[in-house]
Amino acid sequence: MEIHRCGWCKNDDLYEAYHDLEWGVPVKDDATLFEFLILETFQAGLSWITILRKRENFRKAFDNFDYKKIAKYDDAKRKALTQDPGIVRNKLKINATISNAQAFIKIQEEFGSFSTYIWDFVNGKPIKNSFKSYKDTPANTPLSDAISKDLKKRGFKFVGSTVIYAHMQATGMVNDHEVNCFRYNEV
Repeated sequence: MEIHRCGWCKNDDLYEAYHDLEWGVPVKDDATLFEFLILETFQAGLSWITILRKRENFRKAFDNFDYKKIAKYDDAKRKALTQDPGIVRNKLKINATISNAQAFIKIQEEFGSFSTYIWDFVNGKPIKNSFKSYKDTPANTPLSDAISKDLKKRGFKFVGSTVIYAHMQATGMVNDHEVNCFRYNEV
């Protein structure tokens, strides 16, 4: 018996594994939230599959997404990253990753954790949507607009509303699995 998945991930093993195991699962761990935030910022203007295929390279290049190390990157490390063919070598996004790590730490200091801060926007519980097709899901919402605005105010870069909505979907703040997807009720 064939299982039904969301239409966006079909016919690619890597996409299907990501969909089946990670996408939409509520994430409350700061390290994982930071990883997804960075991957989403690099995805801006690109396809998610491009980033997913480079994910392990990003992990190596960015010290396993250790935001404490990233926050201290110097000019030599920045230059090395711009020359790393395994990642997206966008200088602005690389610089944003470093400043976002610094801003991430400030949020942790203020709220106790980034998880507490970000999940407070949804009162600690995922929003469960009811879309029949992934094509019906919005690119952004008033809530992603508000989160984006607040993050920018706190010094984050490349965190537009569309990036933030994708982050919310990836980390389970919203459940945008298609209603007939086998993961819809599991997450």
